Amino acid sequence: MLAPGPRQGPSLPSGGRREPRNMNTNALAPSASVATPPQRAVRPGSSMALESGGAIQVPGRAAPSGGAEGRSVTASGMAAAGGAAAEPELEPPRRGPAEGEEAAAAELAAELAARRSAEARRLVLSPRRLWGPLPAGLSQWFPALEVLDVSGTGLAELGEELLALPRLHTLLAKNNRLGGPGSLPKALGQAPLSRSLRVLNLSGNRFAELPPALLGLRGLQSLSLGGNRLHGIPPDIQELRSLEFLYLGGNFITSIPPELANLPSLSSLVLCDNKIQSIPPQLAQLHSLRSLSLHNNLLTYLPREILNLVHLEELSLRGNPLVVRFVRDLTYNPPSLQELAGRTIKTRNVPYAPSDLPENLVRYLSLASNCPNPKCGGVYFDSCVRQIKFVDFCGKYRIPLMHYLCSPECSSPCSSASQSSTSQSESDSEDEASVAARRMQKVLLG
Repeated sequence: MLAPGPRQGPSLPSGGRREPRNMNTNALAPSASVATPPQRAVRPGSSMALESGGAIQVPGRAAPSGGAEGRSVTASGMAAAGGAAAEPELEPPRRGPAEGEEAAAAELAAELAARRSAEARRLVLSPRRLWGPLPAGLSQWFPALEVLDVSGTGLAELGEELLALPRLHTLLAKNNRLGGPGSLPKALGQAPLSRSLRVLNLSGNRFAELPPALLGLRGLQSLSLGGNRLHGIPPDIQELRSLEFLYLGGNFITSIPPELANLPSLSSLVLCDNKIQSIPPQLAQLHSLRSLSLHNNLLTYLPREILNLVHLEELSLRGNPLVVRFVRDLTYNPPSLQELAGRTIKTRNVPYAPSDLPENLVRYLSLASNCPNPKCGGVYFDSCVRQIKFVDFCGKYRIPLMHYLCSPECSSPCSSASQSSTSQSESDSEDEASVAARRMQKVLLG
């Protein structure tokens, strides 16, 4: 009998090496070690729990690095499945920026839906990276919401969901990316929110102009738009008749519209850190104004009418070029023949009837302004001398106020023609401003 030969094994490839098996990770799933993120338990006192007073805070967290499955197969799992050698861990596919934003928004919506509360009145979203808008269903999850804080979340638009919060009275959306087209819902001024919203903070965003949608918030009492890119204030701001606090500091505003004086309830006005060169005299009509911040602008003088702000307690002027050398830059244009004739008619009380003169001249004569010097008794129309009078406030600071005189030869309280007249003028200035000095509690010039 022939002896049995050696047992034949499976044939090797021509290279003489055994090819590694094609491992199927799905087949290893039952016995592999799968790393899944631990579920966070909501405990009393934690940042996700319902706080006292019906407030919910949702902390921001990074989106999972994996996809929907997010599994990673480890070497120990492969050994348990019978694999002889450990292969590198399988990395999940990376997300692009848009995909990451969508995932973050979906995660936020899931968190809010899971923590819905019919009694929560305050909702704070901790800083995270979103694009917007607010998650759909927010008004259903938190129907009693009164305060919403989405500051630092990166939102570029708030969305129509905001209009479905009829009880909301405070919206804080600082330090985001708001400012482009569609940042605010167009129907903001017509929604029930226009009557309930009292406080709106949009500071630290990218607004280049005051959004027209804000002008319909007739019940708004506090508006903050500091640190944006505003270059002006629209005259229609006078529509916000209930406004008490207006913060527009840290922009690029160059002028103040006179219509701002038509806000009867305004008590605090912050216009610091802009490029404002003058203050309209109409601002003296803000009889409720108690605090006026104008520091770090380009002011060289203040209008005389500012003394009429009877309730003003704080005036901040530091960082402005309020110095005497700017008086030398003021020019005087000689009066025209028409103005000289008008001055003569007014100062000598020449009688005339509307039928004696053309209508335009009658109107012109009605525009005469009296010279502020009580010893002069003159008038002026278009041609006047601008001079600065420094008025004493609180016995410590002297504020430059603009005066308009009828001629350079007019002996006025502002004139420095002689030492005696200067001394007398300073005394008159202090007497004239004594009442205003008692009203002013704090003047910040340093």
